[in-house]
Parts: sequence; C-alpha cells; structure tokens
Amino acid sequence: MECSEIVEPVSPGEATKSGVPSTDRHDLLQHSREFLDFFWDIAKPEQETRLKATEKLLEYLRTRPKGSEMNYALKRLITGLGVGRETARPCYSLALAQLLQSFEDIPLCSILEQIQEKYDLQKMKKAMLRPALFAHLFGVLAFFQSGRLVKDQEALLKSVKLLQVLAQHHNHLQEQPQKALVDILSEVPEAMLKEILPKVLKADLGAVLSSPEFLGLFLLAQRKVPAKLEKLMGQVDLFSDENIPRLVDVLKIVAASVKKERKLPAVALDLLRLALQENKFPRFWNEVLEQGLLKKQFLPANFLCFRLLGASLPLLSKKQLQLVMRGDVIRLYGEHLVTAKLPAQFKFAPEMDEYVNAFLEGCRDDPEQQLAMLVAFSSVTNQGHPVVPTFWRVVQLLNPSALKSYVTWLQDMFLQPKLESLVDFSTSNQKKNQDASTHVPERAVFRLRKWIVLRLVSIVDNSQVEKEEAMVEEIARFCLFHSFFETKKPTSQIPETQHRPSFPLESRTREVVCSAFFSLLQALSTQVKQVPGQTSGRQSWTNRLVQFTDTLLNQNHNVAPVTPFTVQQRQAWDRMLQTLKALETRSAEVKAMAFQHLLLLVGIHLLKSPAESCDLLGDIQTCIEKSLDAKPRRTRSKAVDSQEPPWVEVLVEILLSLLAQPSHLMRQVARSVFGHVCSHLTPRALQLILDVLNPDKNQDEDDNVIVTDDSEDEPQKTKAEKNKDRDTSDSEEDEEDGSDEEDEEESDEEARDRDVDQGFREQLMAVLQAGKALGGVDCEDEEEEELGDEAMMALDQNLASLFAEQKLRMQAKQQEENKLQKEKALRRDFQIRVLDLVEVLVTKQPENPLVLELLEPLLTIIRRSMRTSSSKQEQDLLHKTARIFTHHLCRARHYCHDVGNHVEALHAQVERLVQQAGRQADSSIAFYYFNASLYLLRVLKGNTASVLPVKTPKKQKASTKATSPEATSCLDLERVTVVYSAALSSFLTKRNSSLTVPMFLSLFCRHPVLCKNLLSIMVQHVTGPVRPRQQDCLLLQKSLSMGELKQLFTDSEWEQLISQVLAKVTENLRALGTAQTKPEQQLELSSLELLITLLKTTQLQKLTVDLTAILALLKSLQQSLQESLQQGAHSVGSSRLYDLYWQAMKFLGVQRPKSEKKDAKETPSDPQSPVSMKRKKKGFLPETKKRKKRKPEATTEQDAKPVATSENQPPSSGKRRRHRKRAKASAQSQADGKPAAKSPTANTPSTGPSTSAAPTESPSAPAKTPKLQKKQQKLSQRNGTPATEPAGKKPQKGASAKSLEPTPPRKKTRLSMANGSPSLLRSGTKKKTLRFTISSSKK
Repeated sequence: MECSEIVEPVSPGEATKSGVPSTDRHDLLQHSREFLDFFWDIAKPEQETRLKATEKLLEYLRTRPKGSEMNYALKRLITGLGVGRETARPCYSLALAQLLQSFEDIPLCSILEQIQEKYDLQKMKKAMLRPALFAHLFGVLAFFQSGRLVKDQEALLKSVKLLQVLAQHHNHLQEQPQKALVDILSEVPEAMLKEILPKVLKADLGAVLSSPEFLGLFLLAQRKVPAKLEKLMGQVDLFSDENIPRLVDVLKIVAASVKKERKLPAVALDLLRLALQENKFPRFWNEVLEQGLLKKQFLPANFLCFRLLGASLPLLSKKQLQLVMRGDVIRLYGEHLVTAKLPAQFKFAPEMDEYVNAFLEGCRDDPEQQLAMLVAFSSVTNQGHPVVPTFWRVVQLLNPSALKSYVTWLQDMFLQPKLESLVDFSTSNQKKNQDASTHVPERAVFRLRKWIVLRLVSIVDNSQVEKEEAMVEEIARFCLFHSFFETKKPTSQIPETQHRPSFPLESRTREVVCSAFFSLLQALSTQVKQVPGQTSGRQSWTNRLVQFTDTLLNQNHNVAPVTPFTVQQRQAWDRMLQTLKALETRSAEVKAMAFQHLLLLVGIHLLKSPAESCDLLGDIQTCIEKSLDAKPRRTRSKAVDSQEPPWVEVLVEILLSLLAQPSHLMRQVARSVFGHVCSHLTPRALQLILDVLNPDKNQDEDDNVIVTDDSEDEPQKTKAEKNKDRDTSDSEEDEEDGSDEEDEEESDEEARDRDVDQGFREQLMAVLQAGKALGGVDCEDEEEEELGDEAMMALDQNLASLFAEQKLRMQAKQQEENKLQKEKALRRDFQIRVLDLVEVLVTKQPENPLVLELLEPLLTIIRRSMRTSSSKQEQDLLHKTARIFTHHLCRARHYCHDVGNHVEALHAQVERLVQQAGRQADSSIAFYYFNASLYLLRVLKGNTASVLPVKTPKKQKASTKATSPEATSCLDLERVTVVYSAALSSFLTKRNSSLTVPMFLSLFCRHPVLCKNLLSIMVQHVTGPVRPRQQDCLLLQKSLSMGELKQLFTDSEWEQLISQVLAKVTENLRALGTAQTKPEQQLELSSLELLITLLKTTQLQKLTVDLTAILALLKSLQQSLQESLQQGAHSVGSSRLYDLYWQAMKFLGVQRPKSEKKDAKETPSDPQSPVSMKRKKKGFLPETKKRKKRKPEATTEQDAKPVATSENQPPSSGKRRRHRKRAKASAQSQADGKPAAKSPTANTPSTGPSTSAAPTESPSAPAKTPKLQKKQQKLSQRNGTPATEPAGKKPQKGASAKSLEPTPPRKKTRLSMANGSPSLLRSGTKKKTLRFTISSSKK
C-alpha cells in the first residue's frame, strides 16, 4: 500500500497548520485503529470491500462531523488520488465523491485548493508529474460524481479551467480531460453553459473537426444552446461537401478508440440525431458511412456502422428504414454473418439481436413496423439463402397479428419467390470460385425455400412464441400438402390449392419439406398443451393431419398425390381409418392410446414410403385386434392356432423395423408402445430383441467387418514400425557401417513387397517379360540400348493400363471398406436404439422373470465393446449398456419374486458368472460379471422355497437362528459357498487375478452369512505369500468391522475367531521392520491395521483374549523400529509404520512417550554445524507472543529443585510446577525399576497383570494432573481397591473387571508414559497372561 505517502510523520508545527493538533493526531492513531483500516479497505481490488469500507467511513464521520477525523479523512482521500497504483485512484475518487455528497457543508473550492496545494504542477518533479496529473483529474471527477459541481458556479469554472490545463498533457492523460469536460457540460444548466461555452469552444470549424472531443462539445452546444452556438460560430453545415471527409476521419478515430470497449460512441449517435434533425439523414448515411467510412476497409469502422444501424432502427421512418436495410451496410453485415464462423472471430450477431429486440419491444403496438423490420432482415440473402438463422428468437417479441402476417409472407415467398426483392450478395470466396451453375435462379429458389420451411417449423417448435392454434394447424397443413400433394384445380374447400408455385417444386425441395414436416410432428408431440400431443378438442395433431390427408385423397378432381396409391395401399389406408374409429371408443385405456399413436404415425408414413408402410399397417392392425382381446381369449387362441406366432412377437418385429429408421419420433413411439405391451412379452419376443444385440447371431457379417478393421490397422502398424525403424537407423547412422544400411533398405523393400498384391505382381512380371521377349535380349543393360521406339511405346502402354486397372481395384477395395465401416456404424446405432426397449423392460417390468435372461447378453455386449471401443458408436453402446445393467437392473429396488422351476438354472448361472469373472483379463469387465452374480443371489434369496426345510434340533436352534431367512429362501447356501470359496481361494493364490477386494466386500456386506462361511479361507491365507497376504489382511479388516457378522456368532465362537486371527497376525508381525521391497512394506502396514482392528474390537466388545504374546512381541520390536526410523530408510513407509505401531500399543495400554514423538518428527542433524545454529537463531517469537510466568517472584527453591534432577527436561510453568516433586519421585522410582502408582488410562483396556512397557522408563515424562489423580482415587475407593500398591504385591484373584475398568480422561489431558500403563502391568507378579473379561456384561 501507499504507506510512505499517507501515514508519514508530521511535525507539530505542520500538524497545527493543517488543523490537526498533535494531541488529536496522537489520540487518533492511538485509539482509532478501526478508523484507519477504512482507508486501507477503500483501495482494495474487491468491489464489495471498497463499498463496505466507504459506507462504514461515512457512518463513522456522521457521528463526529466536526472532529479531527473529518480533516484527516479529507487529507487521506486527497493523498490517495495521486498514489502510484493506478487501480487505487478511482477507489479514493469514488470515496471522496460520496463523502462530499453526504457532507454538503464542505466547500468544493477548499478541497480543490488542497488538491492543487498537495500536487502543485509547477513545483512537481518530472517523476511525480503523472500521479499529480491524475490526482487533479480524479479530483474533478469526484466533484462531478458528487452532484454538487453543476450547482457551484465558482467550483465549476475552476474545474473547467483545470481540465483545460490538464488537456495540454496529452502524453499522460490522452483524451480523458476533454471527455470529462463534455460529460460535465452535458449536465450543466443552459444559462451556465452559455457563459462557459465561449471559454471552452473555439469559433473555428476546423478546430471543431480536429478531434472527437471538440466535435462532441459542438454537438452538445447544438443540442442545448443552438442560439448561443450560432452567435459564436455562425451558420454551420457539418454535412457539406467540404466537411464530409473530415467527419469521416473523426468517426474513424472514434471507432478506433472504442475498439476494446465494443460500444457505440456518443459522438456518432449525436451526429446521427443531428442528421435526422436537419433532414439530412440520406446524405449522412450514403456519403459519410457507405461511401466514406466503409471505403476505409477498417474493421472497427465496419462495426461502428453496424452499431449505428442497430441504434437508428427506432429513430427511422418506414422510408428511411428501407434505405438503411437495402444499402451497403446491411450487405456488409450479412457478409460478416456468413464469414465469421471460427470460434476466435468476433461475432456481431448478438449485439444486433439486442438492437432488434429493443426495437420490437418498443413498437409492440405497431405490427406494421415489426413486420417491416422482420421482413427486411429476412430479405438479406447470400445467393438466395437468408443470413439470419432459422431459429432467430426475436420472433418471441412479435405481436400476434405481426407474427401471422410474417407467416403469410413466408408462405407467399415459398410459393412465389420474388428474387428481385431480396438484398442478395456473394462473399469474396464465392466471387473467386465463379461457376455458372451457382448463379441460376433455380439454385437461389431452392436455398430460399429450404430456409423458409425450416423457419416455419422453428416458429412452431419455439414454445416461447405466442401463437394461435389455427396458425399452427395452417403451417402443418402447408408442409403436409407441399410434401406429398400437388394442385390440379383450385378449390375454396382446400385453401392450400389457391396459390400455385411460380417455380415448380423439385423432388429435392419436396424431400426437404417432407423432412421438415416430420420434424414438425416431433415438435407437436413433445409440446405440452393441455394434453401432450393433443389439441384443445382432445384430438391429437397427428389424428387431425390424418383426417386432412384423407380429405385430400378424396378430392381426386382438385388434388393429386405426388406418388399415387395402389389399390392395396388405398385399402390399407381405409382399414386404418376403421381401426382408428374402433380405438376411439376405447380411448380411456392407455394401451389403446399408444396403439392409436403408432397407427397414425405409420399411416402418415404411408405417404412417404407406401410399399414398406402398407405391410406394416396390416400387421399392426392384426396385433392391435389380438392385444385388445388377449385376456379373455389367450388360452383358446393358443390351442386353436398354435402355428401362428403370438401377436406380441409380431409387434416386437414391427417395433424393431421402426427403430431401424433414423427418426427420433419413431424412436419415441416405439418406446411408448413397448412400454404398454412389455407385460405380455414372451421368451420368443425377447429373443428377437436379443438377436439384434447379440453379435453371435450375425457372426459372418461381424467377422467380415472385424477382418476389414484388422486389415486396415495392419498397414498402419507396418508403416509405423517402418518409420520407427527408419528413425532408429537415422539416429545410429554415424555408428553403423554401410552393410547395416543395406540390410535396412532390404527390410524396407521386404515390408513393401508384403503389402503388394501377389496377383498384381504376377501380372507386372508378365508384362515386363513380354517386353523383354519383344526386344529379344536377355541382359537388362542391352534391353535399354536395343529396344526400339515401338517396343518401348507398347511396353509403356501395357504398364499404364496395368497400373490403371490396379488403381481402380484399389479404389474399389477402399470403397468396399468404407461401405463396411458405414454398415458397422449403422448397425451400432441400431443396437443403441434397440437398447431403448431393454431399458423400458427393466424399468417397467423389473419383476418379470424374463429380465433374468438379459444378464448374459448385456455382459457380452459390455465385454466386446470394452475390447473394441475405438469409435464413438462403440463407446455410446458401451456406456448405455453399462448404465442399463448397473442402474436399472442390478441396483433396481424391485426384482423377480417368481423364479418357478428355474432355481437350479439360476444356481448354475451364478456359478458360471463367478467363474467367468475370474477368467477375465480385465478387472473392470470382471466387475460386471461379479455384480451379475450378486444380483442373482439377491433374487434367489428373495424367493421362498416351495418345500419347507427340515426342522433343526433344539440344540442347533441358536446357531441356525441367524440363518433362518436363507433356510426358507431358494438360495442353496452350501452350493453358493463352494462357488465363492473357490473364487476367493483363486483370488488369494493367483498372482494376477481379475477379482478385486471391493468385489468380495460387496458380497460380504450384502450376504454376511457367506462372509461367515468364507472366514476360514481368509484366516488360512493370513500367513501365505506376500501379495495375497496383504489383500487377505485388508479383507479381514473390513469384514471383522461389520456389525452384521458378529450377530452370526455366539460369544465363545467370536472370541475364538478373534484369538485365531490374532495368532496369525502375531506370526506375521515377527518380521516387522525388516521389509526391503514395497509389497513387503504394504504387507506390514496391512498387518498392523488388521491388528488395530482386532484390538479395537476386543476393547469395545470386552472380549477375553490373550494379548500377552502380541504385547511382548511389539515391545521387543520397539528399539529396531525406532532405529530404522532414525536412519531414514524408507522414510515415508517407516513413519507410517511407526505411527500404526504406537496406535496398536495404545490399545494395549502403553502410551507413546513424548520424547519419542519429538524424535520422530525431528531430522538428525549435527549440533556443531554452523548452518544449523544459524537456522535455529532465525526463528524466534516476539515478546508479545511469549507466555509470561504467573509467579516469577514467588518461585521457591523447592519449585526449582525437581527441575535440576533431570537435565533434558525443559522448564515449565503453571500447574506442573506445583507437582514437580511428585513427578520427580515417580520418575526416580521408574528409573530404579520400581513400579509407579496405579493410574488406569482411557486407552488401557487390559486389566490383567503384565510387565511394564519400554516407554514407561522415560524419566522426563510429566506427572499426572491432580484432577486425574483425584478421580482415580475416587474410582479405586468405590471399587474397594487402594490407589497405590507395593511393588512386590500381587493382585487379588477375585478382582472384577469392573474394578479394573479404565476411566476415560478429559480430552485436553496428556498422560505421561511413566504412568501410562496400569499398576498390574508394572507389578512383579509371575502371571504373564493379559486378558479382557466381560464379567460386567454378564451381570
């Protein structure tokens, strides 16, 4: 910050002169820290911080307006106007403006004098001139922003004079003083402006046209005081022939000045208004802009013209609007829209849309003006194609009558295009590539009609446009009529026949209109108006269009279809109408509505593809009749006509054929219909869907495609290898001899020879041999000399024809490969669409037994797509299949509850899926197979067995109580256990297994019974090889933490299991700290984590487990672990290992010593090193941060005496000094090998006797707090045991576990290692077993 300029010290004399006495200044700095912080926050870059600081400063000053704080605030803000940081100056200027606005009694002239006195331009050094200039400028701006400058004439005149002085320093301030002057004078009253105008504006037109600022002053005076300006300068014509070139130059300068701001300058807008006021707008637009500014070929000048075009729209009359919208500016704007396509290019279209939106909002009550504007923009075309997009959203602001008129204009332009009314242009690239075919009227008409029909569809599709239903129907009928019909004779009954096209509708035009018509159907079906896809009369749009089509088909004399119907197709159409009438009687049924929608859509497609849709209509009608009568006659129909396929199978085939069409509307209809009939699905119908998804059914085609892909990849691979070999040979060229280069060339030739077709090689050799026989010479050198011209010409012709044929064959081969690739892409797209049916089935019928048959086909798709997921279609297919399988199938809330006689098959499928998961090469694929087996387990477990199981004896009642749900379900627990035990054994023995730990954890969480049955395998492999042992420890750690698993064991079984696992872990930890490789380190960490889990479980559940062996083992390893940590070997792993070690010791009742913690964090360094001494001296605490001694004077000799007994113990103060004597006695007793006082801790679950831990021998450990000792004494008295015990006394055998239960200490209390373990552990008893008892829980 600007500390040197703001808070510099002031002498007492200067302080008195400035109005701030030294005593006040001292009080201000001493007691108003918050007040001083306001000025620091004002200069911060965050806007919210600045505004809050300014508000707080004003509130602070309002409470003491006459105090010294006001003078200091003014001086501080004035100083901030000229700080070196450019970002802080506007902040102080704004704060000063708000201060002057709040306190109007402060005179502006005095503030201005203070600014001029602080930053005297005459005395200022050259280095400080720039900040001083900005201080004056921001000071005047602060006066203006306060709103008081225009009211104070004296301050205004002085500010104007100051701005004129600042304008002379153009190198520093540029045009800022003139701009500020124009802004100030624009707010000045007319009387004051008349007085100031002669002082700021010269009576010279050349000076006015010399810069944009003086021109702005002239235009301001012309607008506010024209009489005074005329008296000063006389009659002035800015738009004369002499002044127009100078105006163009000034506008060019203005355009360059706003290049970064991208806004319309006020000078240009004032000039436009002056031209309108003087009725010289055509001259201004044509001479100044189009013939002047646009000819400069300056991009900012073009954008200035575009902004003037947008800003002038509300100001122009209808005649002036036609002038603007048919000139060079709008053509240049259209060319900009066409050419500005790259992402990095600036696009003016959003700005123009804002101008048009503002214009349309301003004239909502004038539909003619809105229509003229929209027609004008739609008439700007590039070779017939309008430049505005078809989805131009400005139509949202149109008046309903204007929108209707605009739709009528679009339809008229479609039927009778008036190319002469368009403002057409061609880009520079189009002019370079002149072609006669691009300038014919037919091409422009096609491009225009294509845009118009898409524009009509977008109006219907835009839900934000307010449109009447009659207009929507009119557009739909218009598209339908001109897609499939033509007029023979006009009739009043059909309005579409009233106007005939002036240019005949070509076939490609009808294709475009047909595609737009079905897009319109899609838009109408998705829009929600009362009922989706229905009009206000509860009749769908498709139904109304079908009725209109039927009317057109019956008007044979007036209308003719483009493709006439045959007799069979017309019969299918009539039958469809009859079926629709029958469905309307059952409109209350949802299924009938879905069938009606399908029938209508296929009926409309009868106009597009009659041959294909005719057969589909017959099959659909048959399916509809059978499906609606399926329930009462299902058994009878099967018995009467068993050879006929069920209706649902036929309907599925129809839906598959509809999905093969690239129509989003067809896709939606197929999903809707299938959702209503999937409850009637048969296995054969499901197999039809799976045949499309299963690549094995199309094995021949897929194999061909795969071979083609491989054949395409092989040359690329060979070429890459060849390039790699060539690069390698080039890098080693200096080291290799010539023979190596020859070998490289030979290998390259061999690689090229492998790519050449053998048949082509034989043909080439035959041609060369024929040429050689023609020459009659065996040697090649002689062949070149003795072959005649005719022989050479014949040989050349034969070679040319041979290579031409080979080229054609290669092109045909490439085309065939491209064709196969396209077919493969289309096949994948078709499979993606067919997956919609699968998604509908698993979503709407999750309890259907047929869902179980989807598992393996979906897994096959996932497996094959993961292997060949190179193209986008393959990735989309994979993602969609995985989403359906994971979210809609495996994680579904509902599942099949009626497996029937398929229990055995499901068990076999579970076994097969688990085996396939173990055989996969990728674990991501195995994940899906394993999840499928878990889903089947869920299904089997949720289904009840038909035969009740045999009752168990009363002795086994307790053991079978937890497994009773599995006993009544269809799940064969023994068989499934064998399957998963084999998988788990394979996972723990194989080196590279596709199975992972999360898979088995998911199994254990969902089925704890299986976890119980598999625990023996996990316990067995705890002491196995390194890698499986690590995974096994992790599995055991997570499994033993599950609460559901504990409920499946009795108390004795659970204690036996914990003891067994603990013994295995103890065997693993015998080599703790000796790991040399990373896997061994991970194994040690996993073993310790498993041990911590065991100890935690033992403590929380109060189990009786022998911990003596593990405690003795860990004690024996403490020294070696500490040494390895200090040596720095494997620092990261050793540190983590050391922390886990002490976590385990903490559960065993041994606290980590304080010195050990300190040594673990410090790095070994030489205390004699001068570098270390320097580093130690660098860090220090200030005196204010140091803790002061509470009673330094009362320190007695007794308080200091215990400190002297220990050399390494740091000095302490507070409560510890009071009990120094006890700490010394406790530490001395431990140093002599005697036990200390009994003090159970929170982390001491053991109550059995044991030897003391090694950390308890630290003599520097602090003593216990008196509160903890008091609490301990109360606990011991309550349990009937003394607080302390002699060293050689054994504990009583009848001591209960409750009496030995540790007391949890307070959170902030730190216990020393001297008293960290119970007295039973430190006593000299001969018992070596350490046990936890749960006698209290039995009570």
